[in-house]
Amino acid sequence: MKRERFQSRLGFLLVSAGCAVGIGNVWKFPYVTGQNGGGIFVLCYLLFLVIMGVPVLTMELAVGRASRKSAVLGYKALEPAGSKWHIHGWFCVAGCCLLMMFYTTVSGWMLGYFFKFAAGTFEGMDGSAVGTVFNDLLASPGEMSLWMIITVLVGFLICSFGLQKGLERITKFMMLGLLALIALLAVHSLMLPGGMEGVKFYLLPDFQRAAESGLGNVLTAAMNQAFFTLSLGIAAMEVFGSYMKRDNTLTSEAVRICLLDTFVALVAGLIIFPACFSFGVEPDQGPKLIFVILPQVFLNMAGGRLWGALFFLFMTFASFSTVIAVFENLQANAIDNFGWSRKKSALVNCIFILVASMPCVLGYNLWYFEATLPNGGIGQVLDIEDFLVSNLLLPLGSLVYLLFCVSKKGWGYEAYLEEANTGEGIRMPRWLRPYFLVVLPILILIILIQGLI
Repeated sequence: MKRERFQSRLGFLLVSAGCAVGIGNVWKFPYVTGQNGGGIFVLCYLLFLVIMGVPVLTMELAVGRASRKSAVLGYKALEPAGSKWHIHGWFCVAGCCLLMMFYTTVSGWMLGYFFKFAAGTFEGMDGSAVGTVFNDLLASPGEMSLWMIITVLVGFLICSFGLQKGLERITKFMMLGLLALIALLAVHSLMLPGGMEGVKFYLLPDFQRAAESGLGNVLTAAMNQAFFTLSLGIAAMEVFGSYMKRDNTLTSEAVRICLLDTFVALVAGLIIFPACFSFGVEPDQGPKLIFVILPQVFLNMAGGRLWGALFFLFMTFASFSTVIAVFENLQANAIDNFGWSRKKSALVNCIFILVASMPCVLGYNLWYFEATLPNGGIGQVLDIEDFLVSNLLLPLGSLVYLLFCVSKKGWGYEAYLEEANTGEGIRMPRWLRPYFLVVLPILILIILIQGLI
């Protein structure tokens, strides 16, 4: 079967950026930036994005573009005879499944809140009532299941139409809509009374706040954010390399993907901080910021129902673009490894994800329990699944891709470099090999160890 291709370079960039752009860009990046010295953190984040994120992203894309296959067969096509690198491909498939087992639920929350704001559910509520809406959502297995099922069904329906007619066409629309929405929301927030104080807190370098957090903590927080923002290590990006044309170098494409991802993260903060400062609300982290604090802020705004609906439409686009990108990865693996048609692959994967997502849905109500995670945190089913993906599979997978591309026992540095530098644009320097062999693995191991302890 002939390998599908992206119709345009813009399509590739928007789909890849859509996979990277996710919920963490909005509820984590702004908070961590403000906590760690504003502009100081941003500069550290950009540095680590260049020295860690871009290289590993080029490696995933290189394996995909050189092999024209998804994870398992991609390794098999490039690995030395008799080696077992392709086993990691199955861990990549498992990682994508595990990610979707909880991400579809969170994406469903965004969709649900969009409809709640659009329907006027929050009209006339006070702060405590707004918090009750989110608690009621978590306590309702029926409502949680509804939004999750809609997310999964629509996602696989889009992917069933093919790369160009489904994933690329819809993601282009969503990402362009996302960029327009985020710009509109940011301008509105910046015009709120007192909003510029939020911008100063967010982006101006504050050495005192950085010192209070500790320079080591600022650096590790920036390293973590730069590494995890691209979802590297589970072949989520590799499959898009297999659909790429060879007109541009992979470093050029990786830089553009990182710029788009960073733009969304930075501008999300320009929505959240001015709005929170304008209404005297302390920006908090995690789901509470999105589902409890911001709805209260919107309700106090003129036209808050509209602005709240637009914000959660933006969040729906951000999360759903990741969902359908990873669904495409699952489909491509089933097509490549089992020889299924695209329609059959969509149907089987859809049924599997629907069933596999239910523990996360029920983990907040009928199956509620609290577990202690290896790093000492307390969590439910979602937190356990998130820990396994974020703290184990992503850093370990990235380390495997790195070693595969630079080791003589893997694909090899020269082969990787030739693929990465094919086309026009920024070239990956040959002299970076010692850095890739020694320094970069150490940085990834630091992230892995830090995530476990």
